[in-house]
Amino acid sequence: MKVVLLERVERLGVIGDVVTVKDGFARNFLLPRQKALRATTSNLKVFEAQRDQIEIRNAEARATAERLGSRLDGEGYILIRQAGESGQLYGSVSGRDVAEAVEAGGGHVERSQVVLDRPIKTLGVHDVKVRLHAEVTVTIHVNIARSQDEAERQSRGENIIASQFDEERAAAAQQAQELFEGGAGQAMEEAAY
Repeated sequence: MKVVLLERVERLGVIGDVVTVKDGFARNFLLPRQKALRATTSNLKVFEAQRDQIEIRNAEARATAERLGSRLDGEGYILIRQAGESGQLYGSVSGRDVAEAVEAGGGHVERSQVVLDRPIKTLGVHDVKVRLHAEVTVTIHVNIARSQDEAERQSRGENIIASQFDEERAAAAQQAQELFEGGAGQAMEEAAY
């Protein structure tokens, strides 16, 4: 199906481009969200008559998105989640979770604006892109931890999982050293006297 774009659509084109897309994509995404019109002669005439208004509306929406983006860009948000010893989350963090964290932090982001290539399934600080407008994308930092203390340690750059294993290894070595120095049998002999 041929459509004329009413706004910039990633990997398709910019305002006014006439492109051919699959019928389902046009019927289910582009047309209902008013991102495009069918490329009929009457719609092309209507588009050309309203082109200036559409471009002005797009410029205003981009300016609003840039203002919001300047406040959000580089901001950090903390999500407390349950996770196993290896740092794997019980579940995953989705776009909805990120949008709710931004809302709780005072920003405004729709969950459809959060761009996750894949769900987040591990502890740590993750960079997440937020597409506020077709031409405005910002990056926020999402710190996923098991507790507020872990989140603070991760924000300082510490690898929680590696340090946890190092602490356990050091404690085991200390315990083995104490047993070796004191001698397991020596402690029993002293107790008998």
